[in-house]
Amino acid sequence: MSQQKIRQEEQKIRRGMITVALIIGAFVAILNETFLNIAMADLMKTFNVSATTVQWLATSYMLVIGILMPVTALLAGWFTTRQMFLGAMALFLLGTVICGFSPTFGFLLLGRVIQASGSGLLMPVMMNTILYIYPAEKRGAAMGMIGLVIMFAPALGPTLSGLIISVFSWRWLFYLVIPLAVFSIAFAARYLKNVSDVTRPAVEIPSIILSTVGFGGLVYGMGSSAEGGAVGPVMMMIGAVSLILFVWRQLAIDHPILNLHTFKFPMYALSTIILILMMMTLFSTMILLPLYMQKVLLLSSFGAGLVLLPGGLINGFLSPIMGKLFDKFGPRWLVIPGMLLMILVIFLMSRMNIAENTVYVVILYAVLLIGMAMVMMPVSTTGLNDLPKKLYPHGTAIMNTLEQVAGGIGTALFVGIMASGQQAYLSRSADPTNSGQIRQAMVSGMSTAFLIAMILAVVSLILALFLKRTVSEEAQSEPH
Repeated sequence: MSQQKIRQEEQKIRRGMITVALIIGAFVAILNETFLNIAMADLMKTFNVSATTVQWLATSYMLVIGILMPVTALLAGWFTTRQMFLGAMALFLLGTVICGFSPTFGFLLLGRVIQASGSGLLMPVMMNTILYIYPAEKRGAAMGMIGLVIMFAPALGPTLSGLIISVFSWRWLFYLVIPLAVFSIAFAARYLKNVSDVTRPAVEIPSIILSTVGFGGLVYGMGSSAEGGAVGPVMMMIGAVSLILFVWRQLAIDHPILNLHTFKFPMYALSTIILILMMMTLFSTMILLPLYMQKVLLLSSFGAGLVLLPGGLINGFLSPIMGKLFDKFGPRWLVIPGMLLMILVIFLMSRMNIAENTVYVVILYAVLLIGMAMVMMPVSTTGLNDLPKKLYPHGTAIMNTLEQVAGGIGTALFVGIMASGQQAYLSRSADPTNSGQIRQAMVSGMSTAFLIAMILAVVSLILALFLKRTVSEEAQSEPH
């Protein structure tokens, strides 16, 4: 075997082991995000807290990730890939241990915040590393493997946690994650190598403050809006003003923590807009379908998790395949058919009734996530491929942050639309306290919400017509 072939094989092995190390860590962290959803009732009983209080276990997670993601580009300049990943997993492990052994609700909340601090760093580290170690024409398959984790882990979470809680206590949701996190750290310590340069960029304190207040205020406000009152809208307003000032400052200074010049690259800008709309659409279904199954079809939490499981599994298994097809054919041949599938499914969901067949819902959700597998990773890879290497950390940080915020906005928006439609239906009902009428009212509100989601998907489809395969000039000149 020639020396050149030996070097190519060594490079392939290095990439493979690094990718596996990243995927194991991400799977452990993302699986844990959906673990607690089914345990909320048990936690309320254990710690004697209200539903409004226990909900902060989810809201605080979103809040910390929303604050952390914008500064990941700065952190990527100060720490190596290996330091960032191992540090993130160590934080996640510490938070998991605190959660598992927490004597009070306050300790449990603290553990979730520390967990989120680790999780918030993992996704940008993963995407940056993939961009560094794979040439543009092979990134689709690698990003598809990330897509497998992103969809497979949350789909498995509710079903697995429901099974664990039915046999053990809620603490085992954390006990069982501890050895997985330890294994991830040990595996990464052995195989994960540094692939980026430490540049030690200037630490721009005013930008960090504006970013924290802006994204934190926005996510906190959306989380508080469910409680009613003025706190949610006020925090969202403070967050919005801070974000405007943050954007202005990033454009005005020489060394921004988020380089917004990424939007000068047309495919990156177009892809980011599409992803924002698609995340809002995705969250509409992920929030509304479980409500529909539990409140309208009267399934248990575990039963609802089982209904959603096949779609998540199919999406996870298809993501690597779609990544390879993306490398071969480019974005439009996948994204446009995928969006057409999603539009059709969301339209059919808008016409569901109070006596829908559960198998029909399983099929609809599975087809929706097939469409999603054809859209999400190809779109994000198209956008990131348009950037030069120096903008990779900024591009991934901006994209991840905006997706997170879009998901939060989508959740608040579509739940609000559903609640408004439900209230409007009951106001016209002759017997608004009748259980059948309440279920019918929820279906009416959900129908309106799904129609709005379909409109967003149609706008995404129109924008996707302008997508094209793009590789930065810098990447074109690199040896493969």
